[in-house]
Amino acid sequence: MFSNFLIGLREGLEASLVVCILIAYLVKTGRRDALKPVWTGIAVAVLLALGFGCVLEFGSQELTFEAQEALGGSLSILAVGLVTWMVFWMRRTARHLKSELHGKLDAALAMGTGALVVTAFLAVGREGLETALFVWTSVRAAGDGTAHPVIGAGLGLATAVLLGWLFYRGALRIDLARFFTWTGGMLVVIAAGVLAYGVHDLQEADWVPGLNDKAFDISGTIPPDSWYGTLLKGVFNFQPDPTVLQVTVWLLYLVPALALFLAPVGFASGKGKVKAPDDQGTQPDDRPSTAERS
Repeated sequence: MFSNFLIGLREGLEASLVVCILIAYLVKTGRRDALKPVWTGIAVAVLLALGFGCVLEFGSQELTFEAQEALGGSLSILAVGLVTWMVFWMRRTARHLKSELHGKLDAALAMGTGALVVTAFLAVGREGLETALFVWTSVRAAGDGTAHPVIGAGLGLATAVLLGWLFYRGALRIDLARFFTWTGGMLVVIAAGVLAYGVHDLQEADWVPGLNDKAFDISGTIPPDSWYGTLLKGVFNFQPDPTVLQVTVWLLYLVPALALFLAPVGFASGKGKVKAPDDQGTQPDDRPSTAERS
């Protein structure tokens, strides 16, 4: 449940920041007439993400066991690739996010209502699709038949929306550089477990060999049905009897990805805390005043 909460929180906060930057810019520049198309694009993006999740869940139920495992394994690997790209992209470009979005919004305003809808849709839709895919793979990996993973993701998204609103109102200060570094590192660890589970799915689908080549088996020490076994599986997709290939893939992904992510870069140097959604490089007077927001 915690891993899905973290996914929902991280992805949802990114989307919330994007929405807050777009809305604040339109209010500040006196273009309240453009708010409706922007909200329309955001709503379409949310509905698309929900629809994508439903297609994954209900569409896969009509497949054979081998086809389900092949689909689940392939999408797990795809989800890991998308999340890894997202984590590194946000760490590298977050400081320039506000100016980048402002430039796109200026171009959309010049082109008309349709362009505004598309801009808002693309800005939020990517996070929505990534969240739906990653949560679906985590639900499959949990394999306990409960709604805990979905509840965790929902709570994470709700928390992200609340934080985004507090950022916009100027009621919350948070060091986003540190936040994205910590959550990004944790997501890399979680993604390593999802990747290993995806490889296991492909082995069960007979797409990849080595299903019976166990690296170790500590089921007696950490029973899968124990509370700590369940906790480790829910957070890290831990498996007490992984195959040699699973362990190999887990190490080959986790060690270099975590080392690269934690390596010093411009974003990691950070420059203090922020008040508002346009955190990277935003000056206090760039935000709309209380009167403008009312």
